[in-house]
Amino acid sequence: MAHPSSALAPAPVPGHTFSGTLGHHLARRLVEIGVNYVFSVPGDFNLTLLDHLIDEPELNLIGCCNELNAGYAADGYARAKGVGACVVTFTVGGLSVLNAIAGAYSENLPIICIVGGPNSNDYGTSRILHHTIGLPDFTQELRCFQTVTCVQAVVNNLDDAHEQIDTAISTALKESKPAYISISCNLSGIPHPTFSREPVPFFLAPKVSNYLGLEAAVEATAEFLNKAVKPVIIGGPKLRVAKGQKAFIELADASGYPLAVMPSGKGLVPEHHPHFIGTYWGAASTCFCAEIVESADAYVFVGPIFNDFSSVGYSLLIKKEKSIIVQPNRVTIGNGPSLGWVFMADFLGALAKKLKKNSTALENYRRIFFPPGMPLMREKDEPLRVNVLFKHIQSMLGGDSAVIAETGDSWFNCQKLCLPENCGYEFQMQYGSIGWSVGASLGYAQAARDKRVIACIGDGSFQVTAQDISTMIRCGQRTIIFLINNGGYTIEAQIHDGPYNVIKNWDYTGLVNAIHNGEGKCWTAKVRTEDELTAAIATATGEQKDSLCFIEIFVHKDDTSKELLEWAPRVSAATGRPPNPQ
Repeated sequence: MAHPSSALAPAPVPGHTFSGTLGHHLARRLVEIGVNYVFSVPGDFNLTLLDHLIDEPELNLIGCCNELNAGYAADGYARAKGVGACVVTFTVGGLSVLNAIAGAYSENLPIICIVGGPNSNDYGTSRILHHTIGLPDFTQELRCFQTVTCVQAVVNNLDDAHEQIDTAISTALKESKPAYISISCNLSGIPHPTFSREPVPFFLAPKVSNYLGLEAAVEATAEFLNKAVKPVIIGGPKLRVAKGQKAFIELADASGYPLAVMPSGKGLVPEHHPHFIGTYWGAASTCFCAEIVESADAYVFVGPIFNDFSSVGYSLLIKKEKSIIVQPNRVTIGNGPSLGWVFMADFLGALAKKLKKNSTALENYRRIFFPPGMPLMREKDEPLRVNVLFKHIQSMLGGDSAVIAETGDSWFNCQKLCLPENCGYEFQMQYGSIGWSVGASLGYAQAARDKRVIACIGDGSFQVTAQDISTMIRCGQRTIIFLINNGGYTIEAQIHDGPYNVIKNWDYTGLVNAIHNGEGKCWTAKVRTEDELTAAIATATGEQKDSLCFIEIFVHKDDTSKELLEWAPRVSAATGRPPNPQ
């Protein structure tokens, strides 16, 4: 979703009185860019700032159980709303949230990470403060954030605070990356002339392609593709940051080419499109998709990331000389020209007007395609299988739902779900931090109140971040969590097994019931058979449709997707390559 229009002034807030303080300015600026919920953990360096954020009528503070989950929640919120924010305390909070901010950086998500910093009088002294490592150096946290944010602001002087805050926030929006803002704990409530009026809405000038470069890129690409016999188009994860989805579909409609998606781009390409042929993921692809892509004589990759995971251990059968690579601001044609300052949406829209219609590869796909098989009929009281679980999850999906897939075998099982129109889908493939989905589900559900989140989480991942189930209940969220209990780290066991992949089993529903503690709406169930699953889903979507529903699924430890079994040994081989000869 795009950021709210920055050229429109916010409507006056009824009964709103203006206070010319740093804290008020920051609160109003967050509201103006589209943030209505801020995820926080209080600490003595940020308490006064939190007071000012709470005073803003259009801003709601959500206290999380730890800073890591607050960061993950801001990540999930940004996926649904276009921008997110979190507030933590100095160093102990900042270094705790750092992992989540790194993940957001990898996924091109603008998150405003605000830290309550030391008293302004302590800068430049030899004082040693608590929440530090015992040295009179307050820059440790800043140095850590420099590599995972696009801009950093340390606000310890009111004279330039306005400029620093606005520059940091606007840079995060322009770059679509996180920003770090540290605010001295004694400055939030002090009036200053630079904050004497409401913040003027940002005007973020749209990036415009170099016309000559755009023209050259379109001409060279059209010539390349119009000579091809069976070209294809593949969408990647950078479609989001480039805001290229609409132009991508225009290109697909105009060209007649089949339309595939890279695994990390799932949810960014409409799967109800008549040209859609599935996920291209090398050996782990949707049936018949890899055959069409890899046999093509030209492929247009739009916004791809080719890492060891997405390339299945660098095993894709793709040739550079047949590829058009369209990145957010650059186009590379085969082994030939590479043209910069050519923006994706401009390029795709112009290219669509130059291509001859060619449906050869799509017709080839339709000739070889047949529908995937259904899971085998079960015996009475047979233990539940994972493929049966996802058959039922598929039937739950609609335009008013969103899927959150945790790192692990849920990547592969959720990848096979066919997303209806307007169904949301999120996962974190580039960074792949286990436990991400709990906080991300919290943030996404808080932003997308019109959707019911369905989160698929493995037991190992859940143990990392389980506490913020509490926050979901406090917020009255209706998420359905399928906790897949198979006794360990399944994806890692398939890459390289060992006793470290076995975890202590928990009574997961018992834990959630203890967290619920009779306050709020929460319902849990344990499921071991298909009949129990059917009954649990009926309850979760029926009488408990307004509750947080936590369904613990018991499956065999070796019950994995076919795709994981294809993917893992290739990734393991890539990870385990011996050193090159010296």
